[in-house]
Amino acid sequence: MSHNTFGHLFRVTTFGESHGPALGCVVDGCPPLIPLDAADIQAELDRRRPGQSRFTTQRREPDEVRILSGVFTDERSGRQVTTGTPIALLIENVDQRSKDYGEIRETYRPGHADYTYDAKYCIRDYRGGGRSSARETAARVAAGAIARRILPGIAIRGAVVKIGPHEVDRSRWDWDEVDRNPLFCPDARTAELWAEYLDGIRKDGSSIGAVVEVVAEGVPVGLGAPVYGKLDADLAAALMSINAVKGVEIGDGFAAAELRGEENADEMRPGNSGAPVFLSNHAGGILGGISTGQPIVARFAVKPTSSILKPRATINRAGEAADIVTKGRHDPCVGIRAVPVGEAMLACVLADHYLRHRGQVGERAPG
Repeated sequence: MSHNTFGHLFRVTTFGESHGPALGCVVDGCPPLIPLDAADIQAELDRRRPGQSRFTTQRREPDEVRILSGVFTDERSGRQVTTGTPIALLIENVDQRSKDYGEIRETYRPGHADYTYDAKYCIRDYRGGGRSSARETAARVAAGAIARRILPGIAIRGAVVKIGPHEVDRSRWDWDEVDRNPLFCPDARTAELWAEYLDGIRKDGSSIGAVVEVVAEGVPVGLGAPVYGKLDADLAAALMSINAVKGVEIGDGFAAAELRGEENADEMRPGNSGAPVFLSNHAGGILGGISTGQPIVARFAVKPTSSILKPRATINRAGEAADIVTKGRHDPCVGIRAVPVGEAMLACVLADHYLRHRGQVGERAPG
């Protein structure tokens, strides 16, 4: 299986399976002398970690990260810093229950990658889906924690903005509220509604989808390149690569098709610093594939978890008709834990483009 690496100058290769002994990643291209220790990475992994509420899988994984290479103690500062060499990270799996998947060894889960993996490779790891499991995203979050250390003055945050048909009330948006509830919801009242709604979904043995919004503030103007190196194209590809993601939009996205030209244009006025002041941000902080200096805003849609207790029609490996009920521990809404993953992918893309920009124009600040 190829294509386990993404990025150009900031390159991430992930490895491992859901029910293997461990998973992890190798980050190549990180500049030297950046302070980095396991605690910096662990803080992000803890946000994605399963089993923290009744709304996520009850698999109990500490997701404790080990840095195997690429760091050294700087004698001048006494801090552990990057050396500029590949950084290898390892996260052990400690709570696998592979027996839960014995019944789907020969049967495909509808809506899952079981059939396509088997058709392409003539072999599949049925234990939790192997590489197709959302467990792989732990490695991405670890890489994203390193990417954040590269980006000076850039804040990256995410939130769930819709679960099923229920959207947040943006008039009550509070970023601090995202960390106060297990649903990554920026609206306390909507979080209560979602909790009741998800309890019903979970008790019914089903699942539901969600929409996640990620925002990067403090991004300088100039990241990205026209035509084949567009910042929004790379960001869309990165977000689309997350397990269960079926749609991505930048800025107003598909809603822009409903606007007239004068409504959609982000008008400008002179600013005190010489940079323009934008009167709106329909473009989501990217024009012509290049960052404008405004907040970068992206959303992605996550489909319902395909491993559910509801009986569904399918086929087995012999091509025979079958019915399936998936047992085991699964997220009733996998989109909830996708928030740290989306943040991580945004961070990795920005780190890659920041280094690419610096390599092309030198040390001067973008813009």
